[in-house]
Amino acid sequence: MRFSRVLFTGATVMVVVLSLLPFVWFADTSLKTEKEVTSIPPVLLPSGTLDFYRSSIEHYDLLHFIKNSLIVAGSTTFITIMLAILAGYALARLRMRYKGVVMGALLAVSMFPQISIAGPVWRILQHLGWLNSYQGLIAPYVTLTLPLGVWVLASFFRELPAELEDAARIDGCGHLQTLFRIIVPLAAPGVFTAAILVFIYAWNEFFFALLIMTRQSYQTLPVGIALFQGQYTMPWGEIAAASTIATVPLVLLVFLFQKRIVRGLSAGAIKG
Repeated sequence: MRFSRVLFTGATVMVVVLSLLPFVWFADTSLKTEKEVTSIPPVLLPSGTLDFYRSSIEHYDLLHFIKNSLIVAGSTTFITIMLAILAGYALARLRMRYKGVVMGALLAVSMFPQISIAGPVWRILQHLGWLNSYQGLIAPYVTLTLPLGVWVLASFFRELPAELEDAARIDGCGHLQTLFRIIVPLAAPGVFTAAILVFIYAWNEFFFALLIMTRQSYQTLPVGIALFQGQYTMPWGEIAAASTIATVPLVLLVFLFQKRIVRGLSAGAIKG
């Protein structure tokens, strides 16, 4: 037992270190000078300058990309969670046929590789005139994140006592009143978990953002950073600074609310 515990601890530490290493390296690079970035051998301890942060904001319009990402990710999260609440409650509580088929279909849709649906999505958005628009990116994101939201919320709704709904019906509440006045407040950890996961996906997504947003005025943060260009070389310092700005809020969000996230993801895993 002692050896297995040491082995498990060592493996956990290794996974954490390997996961954090790229982020730590980019954060370290963002605080270096231009000379330190190109130095051989590499300089491990940066001088602590914020020149790359200022350059990414002033010369590469980083704040504009952040604004676009906030609009797209925030709208996607709101729409997805509202639809997932309704669908998750229906699948968890209402009597309906083929629930298993519906849940299986949702799971199957979420496993489709993005490249397999890129052509049809692009043609639909072109026909609607939604290319290079916020709604043109929000619509595919909602479609891609909705299965995750429904699965998380349906599992959480199943954990809540059915007696609460029975009491609400006796008081004259309909399904929607029961859902939004009683069930959703009690299921807040699950709703919060789903919202965080959806926001992270929409904030980090690159493929559809690159495909749909070809104009810089609508490009989101991942695409904007990827298209940073220097006159003769890649501006690695500015890329590192922008990547750090894009990542730190998500890391803090997950760190601060990790207990709620774990609770939401584990909902329905244990009965009794």
